[in-house]
Amino acid sequence: DAFFDEYLAQLDCSEVKLYSMQHGRVAFPKVPLLTVVGPLGIGQLLETTLLTLVNYPSLVATNAARMVVAANEKNTYSLNTKKPKLAEFGLRRAQGPDGGFSASKYSAIGGFDGTSNVLAGKILNINLVGTHAHAFVQTYKSLSEVEDMSASIQNSNGTLGEKVILLPLVQKYRSTMNWHVTNDGELAAFISYACAFPNTFLCLIDTYDTLKVVVLLLFLDFASPLIGTILFLIKNSCFNFFVPSFSWT
Repeated sequence: DAFFDEYLAQLDCSEVKLYSMQHGRVAFPKVPLLTVVGPLGIGQLLETTLLTLVNYPSLVATNAARMVVAANEKNTYSLNTKKPKLAEFGLRRAQGPDGGFSASKYSAIGGFDGTSNVLAGKILNINLVGTHAHAFVQTYKSLSEVEDMSASIQNSNGTLGEKVILLPLVQKYRSTMNWHVTNDGELAAFISYACAFPNTFLCLIDTYDTLKVVVLLLFLDFASPLIGTILFLIKNSCFNFFVPSFSWT
């Protein structure tokens, strides 16, 4: 995409500030390990790399600490007075120096149809799939931000259908279902995302309240199988919530 290529070429990270806990410090629940301050777009470009650098190390360190605690607690109740020594033998099972890329590659070999890893998609020619970030949802505040947005849904023969303004359609379903206690900002974000990706629309519905998300009805008039697919990918409670009201095959 030319616009995105130009955006990347002119990227300016000078306004980004990164705050982190000191290396090796104990992290308690709900205390952020890293805090990124800066423009939203740049922050989201940095997000995957930062999460990769934090998630795996914190996973291993946390599990290791739990094992040490468990081993010492067990040793307390035994006749053995020596402090237990623990060693890891994980090298042969680790994901390798390029774990994310390897996971994408070998998942494709195993029969997967797509990946969210853009680099793997480019190098290995794997179909790219994905969704939006929770931060994307949180940037929208009002339905007025998307009142004129429209989308053309692809027909079964591959052609594009007539453009439809989505907000009135969404409001119709919300009124029909009497779901007025939903988050307008969340709904606005979904409408915006649907307009950008009408034929590969897949949303994250757990930013605020999963069971109150009305957006799953967005394309009921156009592509009801898509609704079934989304419901299959999320918790059974959502499926059970919708089944009494609608039927699809």
